[in-house]
Amino acid sequence: MEFLPLFTDLKDKCCLVVGGGAVALRKANLLQKAGARLRVVAPEIDAELEQLAADNSGQCHHRAYTQDDLDGVFLAIAATDDEALNAQVSGDCHAANIPVNVVDNPALCSFILPAIIDRSPLVVAVSSGGRSPVLARIVRAKLESSIPAAYGRLAKLVGECRDAVKARFSDIEDRRLFWEKALDGPVAEMVYAGKEDAAKEMLQEQIASADAPSGGEVYLIGAGPGDPDLMTFKAMRLLQRADVVLYDRLVAPAIVELCRKDAQRVFVGKARSNHAVPQEDINQLLVDFAKQGRKVARLKGGDPFIFGRGGEEIAQLASERIPFQVVPGVTAAAGCASYAGIPLTHRDYAQSVRFVTGHLKDNSIDLPWSELVHTTQTVVFYMGLVGLPVICRELVAHGRHPDTPIALIQQGTTRDQKVVVATLATMVEEIARNPVKAPTLIIVGEVVELRRQLAWYENQGELVKPVV
Repeated sequence: MEFLPLFTDLKDKCCLVVGGGAVALRKANLLQKAGARLRVVAPEIDAELEQLAADNSGQCHHRAYTQDDLDGVFLAIAATDDEALNAQVSGDCHAANIPVNVVDNPALCSFILPAIIDRSPLVVAVSSGGRSPVLARIVRAKLESSIPAAYGRLAKLVGECRDAVKARFSDIEDRRLFWEKALDGPVAEMVYAGKEDAAKEMLQEQIASADAPSGGEVYLIGAGPGDPDLMTFKAMRLLQRADVVLYDRLVAPAIVELCRKDAQRVFVGKARSNHAVPQEDINQLLVDFAKQGRKVARLKGGDPFIFGRGGEEIAQLASERIPFQVVPGVTAAAGCASYAGIPLTHRDYAQSVRFVTGHLKDNSIDLPWSELVHTTQTVVFYMGLVGLPVICRELVAHGRHPDTPIALIQQGTTRDQKVVVATLATMVEEIARNPVKAPTLIIVGEVVELRRQLAWYENQGELVKPVV
């Protein structure tokens, strides 16, 4: 993070704008909305900008900038097309420890102005660190359409009732849980419908009758194979609600970063034959945290119920009578195959697909090999990298042709995705020449050949889908 987002109180503070054109007017409008007193300095000043300053007890000086213009200034903005002048303003401000923004020149800035979604008192700021203001505005436009204008009215209602909630609940966690429930229920719906008075009355009744929240809940969340964009809306919503997040190495770091910043993060490991936290202990952690009254997210790569041991975890939760929700995720087979350009089924090549774990509980590979060699079936091996030689050998030994195509996908759907294609006879040698690292997925079947026919290309280890 190059810039720390901060919201500054500018009410009745003097803010300098150097420049008198259209850009200076846009920046001055932002300052004025926040309650600042404007001091505008430029040889020529736009009439609208001059009127804006006059209407808000500001000043306009029709002359060149001097260092004396910084006297009594809280912050400054340089918005001219004179690079030397902008640099002078920046240098003077840095020397005087006055925050300064130089339009379109992040190197000269000590603060930057974000793109803003204004639902006052709720304000959302979007920034690219000065690298791409246009991209920040595009993101803002997307957010504008998804954040109702009524959120501002809802924020005002919450502000009016905060002291009452503080008086009702001394514990900060109890207050947070109360507000989460209130803001996701009928009170909020009434505000959205324009019934603020009825909403306030209902909220006050809830505050008066509310008891301290008791009992936790566990969310088993399928995080997908790695790309955060593949997570469901429900997964994102529950992840943001969680007080504690348990995750392992199969969950992409970018997904872990999506949890609340104040949530407790617990790494539970789970590498082959090297569990940082044994499964039994993970089950118990879920129980223990929930019994403390906390909302617990168990992030699981792919889908919780496809080789994710989710069944073991909910069994213990159910035995302890702890509420839980299971959120399906895009399983690794579907995600990795799609990003690698390999359809798992095809009318001409494979009428069925089978998901198989590459190692069992005791790390053996004792599979029903004779059932895995049908030529019209795609077989997907999870966690099969270590057992790759055995997989290739046994499939051939039980009747699959040595020339059967096989693909090994490393860290599928992420920026580190790598796809190695060979045959059952040659894959072990290919991996020796072209090493890969876990997590990996193995796809065996004629559908692998379709990767080339469907015109997916590999470029420096990253797959690029041609634009149609």
